[in-house]
Amino acid sequence: MTIDTDLDADSGRTPAASDNPVEARRAQARAWFEGLRDKICAEVETLEREAPAALFPGEPATFTYKPWQRKTGSGGGVGGFLSNGRLFEKIGIHTSSANGQLTPEMAKSVPGDGVSRDYVSTSISLIMHPRSPRVPTVHMNTRFLSTSQGWFGGGADLTPMLPEQRSQEAEDAVTFHAAMKRACDAHDPGYYDQFKPWADKYFFLPHRGTARGVGGIFFDYLNSGNFDHDFAFARDVGQALLEVYPQIVRKRMQEAWTEEERAQQLACRGLYVEFNLLYDRGTMFGLQTGGNTETIMSSMPPLVSWS
Repeated sequence: MTIDTDLDADSGRTPAASDNPVEARRAQARAWFEGLRDKICAEVETLEREAPAALFPGEPATFTYKPWQRKTGSGGGVGGFLSNGRLFEKIGIHTSSANGQLTPEMAKSVPGDGVSRDYVSTSISLIMHPRSPRVPTVHMNTRFLSTSQGWFGGGADLTPMLPEQRSQEAEDAVTFHAAMKRACDAHDPGYYDQFKPWADKYFFLPHRGTARGVGGIFFDYLNSGNFDHDFAFARDVGQALLEVYPQIVRKRMQEAWTEEERAQQLACRGLYVEFNLLYDRGTMFGLQTGGNTETIMSSMPPLVSWS
């Protein structure tokens, strides 16, 4: 799969790596994010084909890709959409690269001099909503953003739908956290102990008094002073997701479910909607900086219920 998304401020082409150091770093990160997108989409389409027909009738779904350009600033990205699949009801896997301006309030709240508002960025984000309530939902994003300073941020978290699965001691949670810990430990033995509690705090809904799921890791403003080190860690977070989530899916997609479990899934999805609209920093950043509304809001589940 090759998707032509070369975009820059003026010519619609990727800036040459020699233009300046920030653009060179952004180009490196962008190439990785887009390659990771292609690998994840290919694995999802494989899972669609592998899902047992007795539980998941119909034809396997494939991704549709929609390039877009920013209305403010410059750049754009590609939205990868899968809907009404056998195994997955809805997936969004998106990449973007942008040159733009932060709001004055945002400029004061991120690393930098607090005054400069120009930024460059590139990112990948994904959300997968399975059809079966026995298969957990997953989210992941990693990004590179630079103002007068550059840094990486992102994370990954797992949201099982059923009450008995919604514990960090449950099997899928243990498997998922072990994968994230391996990614962290490969770069700094202190990362997991820092980024796991950050995820527990971040993916929490204060108005409900409950976590969105079983967490994972969350990090932001990661700038050790060594771009290659930080970039390698961001890559390993994405690679860990690519390896561990299909492992969990392949196990759980063999299990039948009940109508009661489906109702529990739809109610749990309500937490996703509430978190993304009230607290998610990526949603807020995208909407405030002229991002693509269709890709930003594609994190919403296809069906949901509230009590």
